[in-house]
Amino acid sequence: MKPYAIFDRSEFPVITINFTGISESQSNFELYLNELEKNYTFQKEFSLIFELTKAPIPKLSYQLKQANWMKANEDNIKTYCRGVAYIIPSAIMRNVLKFIFNIQKNPVPFQVFSTLAEGKLWAAKCMA
Repeated sequence: MKPYAIFDRSEFPVITINFTGISESQSNFELYLNELEKNYTFQKEFSLIFELTKAPIPKLSYQLKQANWMKANEDNIKTYCRGVAYIIPSAIMRNVLKFIFNIQKNPVPFQVFSTLAEGKLWAAKCMA
């Protein structure tokens, strides 16, 4: 199975999630959600970077799964996540993000950036 996203925790407390460009499937999306949940098992504050430059447009059913995951994990997100940087150069993907947030509001501060460098600076400031 090819991964939907790769989690890089090497610069913890900043965690970068790199989307591979592989389309979502039942199995790789479940793995992605499990890896998202794993971020909270450390019970330490962190910030996230979603690097979506290569991300394909997810099917509506997976957008809804993402929104439902956020709703189900809202307490953990509020407790441990200090902020989320989204790297989204594509206007279409920015609209997908807006759609997900219309279903489930992002419970922590977030910003959308065009470059990873900008997102990393912002995510690091969230931890200061």
